[in-house]
Amino acid sequence: MKKLILLFLCCSFLMVGKAADLTNGAQAAILIEPTTNTILYELNKDEQRAPASMTKIMTMLLIMEAVDDGRVSLDDLVPISKNAASMGGSQVFLQENMQIKLSELVKSVAVASGNDAAVALAEYIAGSTDEFVNMMNQKVSDLGLVNTHFENVHGLDSDNHYSSAYDMSQIALELLKHEKILDYTSLYEDYLVKPDGTKTWLVNTNKLVRFYSGVDGLKTGFTSKAMYCLTATAKKNNIRFLTVVMGEPSGESRSSDTTSMLNYAFSNYKLNTILNKEDVVDKVSVKRGMVKEIELVTMDNVTDLVKQTENKEYSYQITKKDLKAPVSKGDIVGTLEAVDNNGKVIKTINLTVKEDVKKNNFFILFKEYFGKVINGL
Repeated sequence: MKKLILLFLCCSFLMVGKAADLTNGAQAAILIEPTTNTILYELNKDEQRAPASMTKIMTMLLIMEAVDDGRVSLDDLVPISKNAASMGGSQVFLQENMQIKLSELVKSVAVASGNDAAVALAEYIAGSTDEFVNMMNQKVSDLGLVNTHFENVHGLDSDNHYSSAYDMSQIALELLKHEKILDYTSLYEDYLVKPDGTKTWLVNTNKLVRFYSGVDGLKTGFTSKAMYCLTATAKKNNIRFLTVVMGEPSGESRSSDTTSMLNYAFSNYKLNTILNKEDVVDKVSVKRGMVKEIELVTMDNVTDLVKQTENKEYSYQITKKDLKAPVSKGDIVGTLEAVDNNGKVIKTINLTVKEDVKKNNFFILFKEYFGKVINGL
């Protein structure tokens, strides 16, 4: 197996030419640069197909949202129900009435694709898997995706359970906003330690985590209906790419096609960073504020995906609102439009203030007014 993987990795480094040549076995595929959401390659990207365990990308997304929102903690002890313990397919062999730390269950899903761990987490977050599935489909709607519908939390085949390469890429990009998940998806192997002291060896089903430099996620999938699937992401030289392949004939084929897309992307493109989130770009006056002037900062990154050989220069135009205290950091107080030297608008983002500005109190206003009167005498 290792020789086969090394062989296709070596061969595929030569495949850096035309995007049309990037996949051989996939029934559907996509290659995206996340910060600009630029599609560099696509094949039947909107075709509805069984996603198998790539379903767990959405499962992990809802779990990480709950963690980051403070509804649950990675240190929580999650009780294992009979329903979770009885799950078939890929599993980490949880037993009923065990209590496992939430972080360990996330690791079990991310690394070993544990169906039992996914069910236990869904029940803990939502009270039942049915309610969790409702949350999954609501998130699909919130993201504006039209070719996805979930019927379970693990991805085992079901008649009305489907997604598309494009939709899976967008769910994955949403998950990548929760950077903590990469601590788990980047592991090639680890152990799940259970309360009784026994251990389950976890080996990542995404072999590229070990065999392709920069790959740190995300999720494989396989069922007889879905065939072999993989959503993968890699970061090198300060640029990240994300790929999805579906309906591959073998595990080697899904890795080979993914490698081909990543090689093409890294060899042909670079990412120009125009502005980083919270960069200071201007100042604005604040009427009746404790300070008279406050710095404006960006609310998002501004990047431009270009060919390796392409050189560009950039400028930006700022539109500011008239501000009156109080003003809070996070309030939208203006916009910035980044433009390249060809006059193309790269991105328009919102601006906010660097810090909160409180309203001046009566005594300070009186002092200022009195000072002006004295100076005028």
